[in-house]
Amino acid sequence: MKMSMTGQMRMEQRMKLAPRMIQSMEVLQLPVLALLEKIEQELNNNPVLESNEPQAQETESAPVADDAGEIPAERTLVVSDDKNRQADFERLADADDEIQELFTRAGTFSRRVDTELSDRKQEAMQNTPQSGPSLYDYLMEQWRLIDATDAVKKAGRTIINFIDDRGYLTVRLEQLYNKDKKDYTLEDLQKALQLVQQLEPAGVGARDLKECLLIQLAQQSEDMSFEKRLIAEHLDKLLANQLPEIAKKMNCSIDRVKLAIEKMRKLDTSPGLLVSKDQNPPIMPDLIVEPDGQGGYEVHLADTSMPSLRLNGYYLKMARDRHLDDETRRFLQNNIRSAQWFMDAIEQRKNTMLRVARSIVEHQKEFFDKGQLYLRPLPMSVVAADVGVHVATVSRAVAGKYIQSPQGLLSLRSLFGGGTETPQGDSQSFDAIRANIQMIVDQEDKSAPLNDDQIRDKLRELGVGEIARRTVAKYRKIMNIPTARYRKKY
Repeated sequence: MKMSMTGQMRMEQRMKLAPRMIQSMEVLQLPVLALLEKIEQELNNNPVLESNEPQAQETESAPVADDAGEIPAERTLVVSDDKNRQADFERLADADDEIQELFTRAGTFSRRVDTELSDRKQEAMQNTPQSGPSLYDYLMEQWRLIDATDAVKKAGRTIINFIDDRGYLTVRLEQLYNKDKKDYTLEDLQKALQLVQQLEPAGVGARDLKECLLIQLAQQSEDMSFEKRLIAEHLDKLLANQLPEIAKKMNCSIDRVKLAIEKMRKLDTSPGLLVSKDQNPPIMPDLIVEPDGQGGYEVHLADTSMPSLRLNGYYLKMARDRHLDDETRRFLQNNIRSAQWFMDAIEQRKNTMLRVARSIVEHQKEFFDKGQLYLRPLPMSVVAADVGVHVATVSRAVAGKYIQSPQGLLSLRSLFGGGTETPQGDSQSFDAIRANIQMIVDQEDKSAPLNDDQIRDKLRELGVGEIARRTVAKYRKIMNIPTARYRKKY
């Protein structure tokens, strides 16, 4: 076999993402809080980049002269002719005090002073609520005060380990009993469970919903015997809203059952969440939409806390110094280029978000005027064509972004979506259809609630158009609206 090397020409197209383009896309996708964190990270990593705050205008402090107009540290040392030289020694002894006074009056050299940014961080830390104890810690703190035998105490600690965040015991007691270990018996586990179920919050340690409700009813100060019987014997029918059948079984009126239900409304089906609540992260709007007073809307960025960035003049001058060694100059040039790219990416993010938001507001003006029922279908391709960018750019520009508007704080992505065409030839978004369904359910007669077919007929009367019954059922489930049987009130 003969091996040879030959040359070949080929024409092809390839898309390459430059580092500058990758950074621009990453910055565009960041919400305002993440962008602030990214800016702080760049300020710490890149010595050329600095915050253009009023406190940072002076990169170098000039020495301050004393009252006589000359700097004490620069006085010429004149040694007098007297033999004891007492005056000279006194001047040398006072030199430290004069230098310290000079630095105090002139200030220290600082490349980047950002007191305002530090104050904002300090204020945010002070305003952040302290995270509370977990449910496990909360129960263990109470369990240490329980008076019981060592075996029961060990059994109780084991039970608490298997209580989930909602406050329920997730395993059977038989699974916690180990015959090989003699720490506690099955009877100790049962005694410990009874004690655990007496801890706060009420209802903790239950193994199912029925036991959870019964534990809470047992700790009520008033007589709840009727409610206990209702839960113990007819919980399934109660959850199915079969009040007439319950009244017949318990030989009482429907009003008596309804009164018991009202009393039980204060019971909690997930008592553990009273202690271990999930903290929702704060949401800051990236854009603000306000009426302009002429029937339209004005869009501007909500970046009042965004620091202004600039390149450090000292390092820019140093990078142009021909006497600087090549390695240092390369280091400075790379950091200058990186800082410039980062500032350009932030500026491009601002321009892109403003153009995208203005296009959205223009297409959804009727929604901002009248509300959810007037939300129109808006594909991202329409906004992309309007702005003159790719659809992926629009998707990144609205990802995780929120807008403060006359209709409240909204996700930018929620203003996009598909829809259907009405008989009048108008288009209506799926969100508007769901808003119509909610309005129909809110206005229905609760003694005879509407089924999905009747809701579909009501939508047709409102001019929504032809919608299948299964579509109504799907939207109802998405909106957590129960079926007609469960919505009925007696």
